[in-house]
Amino acid sequence: MSTSDNEGADGPAGNLPVVAPQLRSLRRRAGLTLEAAARDAGLSPAHLSRLETGQRQPSLPMLLALARVYGTTVSDLLGETVADRDAIVRAGDMEPTRAGGWTYWQAGASGRGMQALRVRVPYGSQGDIVRVHPGEEWLYVLHGRLRLRLGDTTHVLAPGDSAHFDSLTPHRLAAEDHDGVELLFVHTLLQSPTAALCLGPSTGITGELP
Repeated sequence: MSTSDNEGADGPAGNLPVVAPQLRSLRRRAGLTLEAAARDAGLSPAHLSRLETGQRQPSLPMLLALARVYGTTVSDLLGETVADRDAIVRAGDMEPTRAGGWTYWQAGASGRGMQALRVRVPYGSQGDIVRVHPGEEWLYVLHGRLRLRLGDTTHVLAPGDSAHFDSLTPHRLAAEDHDGVELLFVHTLLQSPTAALCLGPSTGITGELP
């Protein structure tokens, strides 16, 4: 079913005053005619015209479809502004945070769709905690060796090795050697009722940490 099949469900556009001119501006910036944009988004040209003139209010599926067509985000379509974020994180600005025996250094900007960390895992710390949560994880071993258990399989990663996996796969991370292990770690910040699910002894670590 195309997005246009639900035209009657849309209400007045008064609650979203910036959407209409923003939709028109982004379509023109993408170099698309009304007909071409409507076709790609699964709308009728008449319906898209009503959205652009404020006579109709777009539903979330319509916003998602138009964002895809225009190569942008729903926030951009809604005219929301995001505070400037510094693209560079200097080593001297990385303050360590300790939790459950691990040490974390923030290696990326906050408020983005991914979190980047440098992580120090001591030997014998948290190795019995199984984590399950939405998202994806990527890690790269800097120093030492990492014991990574994914589901029923255990892997030992040496410096220069990396792993990229679905976080819904039950996983455990532990240092293989007494000197510990240091990692670069990136994960997506997807929130859900299961985001903080850990199976094992409680350590106070939230589901947002590896």
